[in-house]
Amino acid sequence: MEERTIRLDLCSSRKEKPKTQQLEFGRVFTDHMFIMDYSDELGWNDPRIVPYQPLSIDPSAMVFHYGQSVFEGLKAYLTPNGEAQLFRPEKNFHRLNRSNSRLCIPPIDEEFAIKAIQQLVALEKDWIPDAEGTSLYIRPFIISTEPYLGVAPSRHYKFIIILSPVGAYYKEGINPIKIAVENQYVRAVTGGTGEAKTGGNYASSLKAQESVAGKGFAQVLWLDGVERKYVEEVGSMNVFFKINGEVVTPALNGSILEGVTRNSVIQLLNHWNVPIVERKISMEEVYQAHQDGVLEEAFGAGTAAVVSPIGQLTWNDESLIINDAKTGNVAKKLYDTLTGIQYGRVDDPFNWVVKVEENCEMGLRASV
Repeated sequence: MEERTIRLDLCSSRKEKPKTQQLEFGRVFTDHMFIMDYSDELGWNDPRIVPYQPLSIDPSAMVFHYGQSVFEGLKAYLTPNGEAQLFRPEKNFHRLNRSNSRLCIPPIDEEFAIKAIQQLVALEKDWIPDAEGTSLYIRPFIISTEPYLGVAPSRHYKFIIILSPVGAYYKEGINPIKIAVENQYVRAVTGGTGEAKTGGNYASSLKAQESVAGKGFAQVLWLDGVERKYVEEVGSMNVFFKINGEVVTPALNGSILEGVTRNSVIQLLNHWNVPIVERKISMEEVYQAHQDGVLEEAFGAGTAAVVSPIGQLTWNDESLIINDAKTGNVAKKLYDTLTGIQYGRVDDPFNWVVKVEENCEMGLRASV
């Protein structure tokens, strides 16, 4: 994509910002959003930051009928000295383009997309909450907008970025959660869309989540869709097990989403010389490790929670209590280090942090 300027249309009045203690995930949105259009004739065009507003889309837009959409999720953090920063945004946009390829959506310019986020966050910096554990959630997404009831790739799209101030995922520190192993429903299969971040994957997961929520479980542990024996993901997070001193996580196989936090956890463990292996791991192996007393920790990893310890796994009506239902040392160290880097409290030896410059918005062109 050639160098271009992002057009700016400021809102006439600003919203009242929510109190920190009232923040919920994804309920409140900032004053502005980013939009860019695509057509086969023009490619990606007319990038602009405009007041947050409803979209006007034809009822026959293909996204409503055939689900051609992808999205990402990342955050902006406020450092102790008041700077705004992002965490590995290039990884999110690498993945967005992989999702685009799987859903037959034209690729976006990744460097330009990061520029758009930086400029939008710079404009909305006063929306970033400063209380412990809070952040500004960033949701980039692409939808097919061509008005056509035909099963084919759309010829028109919108790329949109919206922002939402969010509270701390854990209100009272990180606490182990209860997980039910899902034996009936499957999340994805190799060759499907499991490794793409598309809305349909999440819609199809709701039934299983709903079935266990009333029984006190926070999430389900997904098994593979073919043999129903190998562990894949936990809820919408990647999963890790510490067994006899070694950390094991399911290998990427075409049905598992390649998480940015997953990648960061693996790099940190290698940096600390903690044994970490990516391979197939069956639920039977997890069960046997528990029986043998060598299942030392289990935890999920994802953008929202960062690291989520698992204190109990229920499989075939049998409950496996892990580490006395307490947060393990590895999970705690990972959580403290990742959040420390994200909020600028500890050194970043991997150059993961991207600063949002105060004058980013100066690259914008005001519309007239």
